[in-house]
Amino acid sequence: MGKLTVRALRVVLAAVFVGTVFVQASMVWALATDPEDGSLPLTPLRLITILGMVSGQVTLVGVWRLVTMVRRGTVFSHAAFRYVDAVIGAIVVAALLWFAVTALNAPGQRDDPGVTVIMGGIGLGILGVALIVLVLRMLLAQAVARDVEATRMRAELDEVI
Repeated sequence: MGKLTVRALRVVLAAVFVGTVFVQASMVWALATDPEDGSLPLTPLRLITILGMVSGQVTLVGVWRLVTMVRRGTVFSHAAFRYVDAVIGAIVVAALLWFAVTALNAPGQRDDPGVTVIMGGIGLGILGVALIVLVLRMLLAQAVARDVEATRMRAELDEVI
C-alpha cells in the first residue's frame, strides 16, 4: 500500500469518526433537551442512532489498525484476526440496529408497506457486507497459514544449507 493511499484512507476514516462523534453528541443533546411529540418514538430512535454510531466507530478503529498492520507488513499474523472479528461484529450489530429501526418505523408505513420491505432489504444488504468480510477473514486465515508454512520451510532450508 502506498503512502498516499494510506494517508488518504486515514483522512477519510478520521473525518467519518469525527462526524459520528458529532452525531452522537447531537443525539445525546436531543435526548436531554428535546421532548417527544408523540409522532414517532424518538427516544428509541435516538438511542439506536447513538449505538449505530458506536458500531461504525468500532469498524473505523478496526480498519485503521488493519491499515497500520499492512503498512508495517504484519497483517498476515494472528493479531489481525482480532480487528477483523471486531469489524464483523460491528457490522452485524449495525444490521440488527437497522432492523430495529425498521420495526419501529413499520407501524407508520401501513399505507405504504414497500418502505418497510425496502428497509428490510437494506438490513439484509448490511448483513451481506458482514458475510463478505467473513469470507475475507477466511482468506486472511489461509494467507496466515501459508505464511507460517513458508517460514517453517525457510527455517528447515536454512538448517540444510
